[in-house]
Amino acid sequence: MIHEVEGDILLSKAHAIAHGIAANDPMSQGLARALHELYPAMHKDFHHFCHHHHPNPGDAWMWGGPENVRVVNLITQEGGYGHGSKPGKATIKHVGDSLKALAKMVEREGFTSVALPRLATGVGGLSWEEVWPVMQQRLGDLDVPVYVYSTYRPDVQAKEPGL
Repeated sequence: MIHEVEGDILLSKAHAIAHGIAANDPMSQGLARALHELYPAMHKDFHHFCHHHHPNPGDAWMWGGPENVRVVNLITQEGGYGHGSKPGKATIKHVGDSLKALAKMVEREGFTSVALPRLATGVGGLSWEEVWPVMQQRLGDLDVPVYVYSTYRPDVQAKEPGL
């Protein structure tokens, strides 16, 4: 079941936090930057993964950190390869494919809940009106709570039903 919530996703009590990026993303903007600053090892490990596996847009990669932290990097954007290259914009197809990969990961990894931002609407460049129906379609039938942080409120813990 999907719950729209307001607050700071970094304060989520969800089992995993998912966010959109590009392969080899520098993680220098938005939520990716905050996660990079909070978990520098995740950033390093993600670049190592990208260097060796060359993931495609639409893929998803999970990082596990201390105290059972789980961050799922959804590759919603093109680009990221080559020296000095910058991530491109997201596409609805890549968002849908990465959310499909996330849904499979939720079941495979046994996540008890997952939190996401307004995926691909910041740096990714998509509109919320395009993305929201795709999120509902791909994640609405999961048997775990999905918390979509549709309104960012810095330093405010959201009311996440069931947690």
